[in-house]
Amino acid sequence: MKNRLLFVLLTIFGAVFLLAACGGGDKNETPKEPAEKEEAETPSASGGEAENKTYKIGSTQIVEHPSLNAAFEGFQKALEDAGLDVEYDIQNAQNDQSANTTIATNLGSSDVDLIFANSTPSAQAVAAVTKEIPILFTSVTDPIGAELIDSIESPGGNLTGTIDLHPDVIPNTLTFLKEELNAKNVGVVFNSGEQNARAQIDKVRAVAKELDLNIVEATIATSADVKQATESLIGKVDSLYIIKDNTVVSALESVISVAMEHKLPMMVGELDSVKRGGLAAFGFNYFDIGYETGEMAVKILKGEATPAELPAQFPKNLKFVVNADNASQIGLEIKDEWNAELSE
Repeated sequence: MKNRLLFVLLTIFGAVFLLAACGGGDKNETPKEPAEKEEAETPSASGGEAENKTYKIGSTQIVEHPSLNAAFEGFQKALEDAGLDVEYDIQNAQNDQSANTTIATNLGSSDVDLIFANSTPSAQAVAAVTKEIPILFTSVTDPIGAELIDSIESPGGNLTGTIDLHPDVIPNTLTFLKEELNAKNVGVVFNSGEQNARAQIDKVRAVAKELDLNIVEATIATSADVKQATESLIGKVDSLYIIKDNTVVSALESVISVAMEHKLPMMVGELDSVKRGGLAAFGFNYFDIGYETGEMAVKILKGEATPAELPAQFPKNLKFVVNADNASQIGLEIKDEWNAELSE
């Protein structure tokens, strides 16, 4: 009897010991290999699927001219330098407002990740059709007046970008005309229907009043009007100032031909217009502001910021450039104290 009881107790003890050993193994050992495999298969935020993504960007531009083209090239270069794979839907309205609206409507209903709006009319058109897709503008003169952003520091909404008018450009230009070229009556040609042009002309009028300069205005509606409007100023002015106006700049050669025929000094609003034959400008490279806009786009596409969080930016590296050939043809001596870069 004692032997049978001892056998039963030993059997039970052995079974309990075996179960305890198996249970302890489940609790205390971590199956490392499956976990490592799962971690390897999960793409990180900075690699894997995120690195291989192809972004879609819609680009809308109001008209074909060198400054706007350079801005787009700068934008593309910034994205290329950041290593992003991008597909572009490139649209140009060719200064047709109806086409501009249609382009905006199509982009607003597309599946693009971001819209690049190159000019004030382009930005206004896309801003009217989408509040969801991030929009980055450049070549915009007065984004607050154009009702694109709430303020420079806090844009708000889904738009931000770079501004193509440095605060010193208009005062410097008009001061140069008066003090260095002895101007008294300055002719301006602009499209009164273009918001960025109206904003500049308001500033021109205010600065001219302070400097006791007389501004003589000629307004146009299309590029076909530019030459006739310029000719209407002959006999009334001693110089010309062509501001950043997409319609006028797209037909700049018409203004240049009239100015050169009458040997009128013609200040322009951008460095590309100096290369095309304008006398001189205080300006910057549009490629640079396009590049700065592209850097902003990289942050937005990577999820590092939203347009509302990125302040709008003014251009950097302002410089004075003179077209030496133009100066020679109108008999103007380029003075050392101007510290001018020469463009021929």
